[in-house]
Amino acid sequence: MLVDQVFEAITTLRTKGLTVLLVEQNAGLALSIADDACVMETGRIVLSGTGNELQTDPRVRALYLGYT
Repeated sequence: MLVDQVFEAITTLRTKGLTVLLVEQNAGLALSIADDACVMETGRIVLSGTGNELQTDPRVRALYLGYT
Protein backbone atom coordinates (compact mmCIF):
# COMPACT_ATOMS: atom_id res chain seq x y z
CA MET A 1 0.00 0.00 0.00
CA LEU A 2 2.85 2.39 0.83
CA VAL A 3 4.54 1.74 -2.53
CA ASP A 4 1.29 2.59 -4.32
CA GLN A 5 1.02 5.85 -2.39
CA VAL A 6 4.59 6.83 -3.21
CA PHE A 7 4.10 6.12 -6.91
CA GLU A 8 0.82 8.07 -6.92
CA ALA A 9 2.67 11.05 -5.43
CA ILE A 10 5.45 10.75 -8.02
CA THR A 11 2.91 10.56 -10.83
CA THR A 12 1.17 13.67 -9.48
CA LEU A 13 4.46 15.58 -9.33
CA ARG A 14 5.27 14.47 -12.87
CA THR A 15 1.95 15.75 -14.22
CA LYS A 16 2.79 19.11 -12.66
CA GLY A 17 6.00 19.27 -14.70
CA LEU A 18 8.42 18.49 -11.89
CA THR A 19 11.44 16.26 -12.33
CA VAL A 20 11.85 13.37 -9.93
CA LEU A 21 14.95 11.22 -9.57
CA LEU A 22 13.81 7.79 -8.46
CA VAL A 23 16.05 4.91 -7.42
CA GLU A 24 13.83 1.87 -7.25
CA GLN A 25 14.19 -1.91 -7.16
CA ASN A 26 10.71 -2.50 -8.59
CA ALA A 27 11.86 -2.07 -12.19
CA GLY A 28 8.49 -2.79 -13.78
CA LEU A 29 6.66 -0.16 -11.79
CA ALA A 30 9.44 2.41 -12.09
CA LEU A 31 9.76 1.97 -15.85
CA SER A 32 6.00 2.24 -16.29
CA ILE A 33 6.07 5.88 -15.12
CA ALA A 34 9.57 6.90 -16.28
CA ASP A 35 10.22 9.29 -19.13
CA ASP A 36 13.92 8.44 -19.05
CA ALA A 37 15.62 5.59 -17.24
CA CYS A 38 19.01 4.04 -16.59
CA VAL A 39 19.99 0.56 -15.47
CA MET A 40 22.96 0.38 -13.15
CA GLU A 41 25.09 -2.63 -12.33
CA THR A 42 27.85 -2.40 -9.73
CA GLY A 43 27.66 1.38 -9.76
CA ARG A 44 27.87 1.81 -13.53
CA ILE A 45 25.16 2.72 -16.02
CA VAL A 46 24.89 -0.19 -18.43
CA LEU A 47 21.66 0.72 -20.26
CA SER A 48 19.65 3.88 -20.74
CA GLY A 49 16.64 5.01 -22.71
CA THR A 50 13.00 5.85 -22.24
CA GLY A 51 10.99 3.87 -19.73
CA ASN A 52 9.14 2.22 -22.60
CA GLU A 53 12.35 1.33 -24.45
CA LEU A 54 13.80 -0.35 -21.39
CA GLN A 55 10.54 -2.18 -20.63
CA THR A 56 10.72 -3.78 -24.06
CA ASP A 57 14.50 -4.40 -24.10
CA PRO A 58 15.07 -8.19 -24.04
CA ARG A 59 17.93 -7.89 -21.53
CA VAL A 60 15.88 -5.82 -19.10
CA ARG A 61 12.87 -8.10 -19.53
CA ALA A 62 14.97 -11.19 -18.76
CA LEU A 63 17.16 -9.81 -15.95
CA TYR A 64 14.91 -7.34 -14.15
CA LEU A 65 11.30 -7.99 -15.12
CA GLY A 66 11.30 -11.78 -14.95
CA TYR A 67 10.28 -12.43 -18.55
CA THR A 68 12.00 -14.93 -20.80
